[in-house]
Amino acid sequence: MKVDGKHYRTISVRDGGAAVEVIDQTRLPHEFTLVRLITLDDAVRAIADMIVRGAPLIGATGAHGLALALREDATDDGARRAADRLIATRPTAVNLRWAVEEVYATAMGLPPGDRAAAALRRAEEICDEDVAMCAAIGEYGKGILREIASKHHAGRVDVLTHCNAGWLATVDYGTALAPIYKAHDAGIPVHVWVDETRPRNQGASLTAWELLQHGVPHTVIADNAGGHLMQHGNVDVCIVGSDRTTRTGDVCNKIGTYLKALAAHDNLIPFYAALPGTTIDWALTDGVAGIPIEERSEDEVRFMRGRVAGGDCVTVEILAPGCKAANPGFDVTPARLITGIITERGVAKATAASLARLYPEMAKPLIK
Repeated sequence: MKVDGKHYRTISVRDGGAAVEVIDQTRLPHEFTLVRLITLDDAVRAIADMIVRGAPLIGATGAHGLALALREDATDDGARRAADRLIATRPTAVNLRWAVEEVYATAMGLPPGDRAAAALRRAEEICDEDVAMCAAIGEYGKGILREIASKHHAGRVDVLTHCNAGWLATVDYGTALAPIYKAHDAGIPVHVWVDETRPRNQGASLTAWELLQHGVPHTVIADNAGGHLMQHGNVDVCIVGSDRTTRTGDVCNKIGTYLKALAAHDNLIPFYAALPGTTIDWALTDGVAGIPIEERSEDEVRFMRGRVAGGDCVTVEILAPGCKAANPGFDVTPARLITGIITERGVAKATAASLARLYPEMAKPLIK
């Protein structure tokens, strides 16, 4: 996608593979800054501190992080230690483990001297595959938005989304926002209600910023406003992303998604999750019981970052000293609340059978 008219991917190889460059998402929307990752430690820090975030981009960064690590230590023990460190940084998103293990498997079948180059090639392939998958998700989702627009008396489609599942969460295009970009570019009138997404405000800071860059009409709303808008007929469809989806269609996404799905269900509003096949955890059948939910620092609730009148970006405390805060990073929306899952292979119902039809090579029977 473009920033000030220039095309960017969220992660790009530099210096022949000696470094990768990423967008520092902790500084958006007020500062657009690129960060260079050179070592394994750099990649681990970028993922853990949410300089990069979003399941597909976390996976891509993990893949490149292992490639960088193999430039330093390509021994069997060094490679395994590096892979394990990367995987441990964010436990909820399944893409990270998948991408790191993909690169690890590719490299470890070779002599140590050839491993770094092979890892870099596979990491780049993972990035290119992600772009292609997100573009395909956008096309299938565009069809849904076109159909809604054709039935709407005003022609405009009002979409509600939660958190950021745009190009900043992937390598390009995005998942939940890909259908919106494709529809907008095709001339389908689209307006997006952007949940602020406390406590890190990825909707207000990231989704709104990238929609603004692309010229898509949007309005930022407080997280608690979505149900009210649905009750009053101001939302036609909800589209969210996913950090992990079970083989049975339970969707794990940013905290607060479950509440939006409940409100959509109560108001008969279609609720879709958009995600690539790499986000499906084929070993899980119960998302609520089986998906590990990351408990993040209470400081994310305690403090907020913003820009003051003079232009400086500052961090302020919003809780009284001594107050405790809980900060679960994700929640799980049961399959029964989901209208459909938009993938790069088509739109599936949120059922084991429907997902299996799209991914027959992955949907093997579980061994109990």
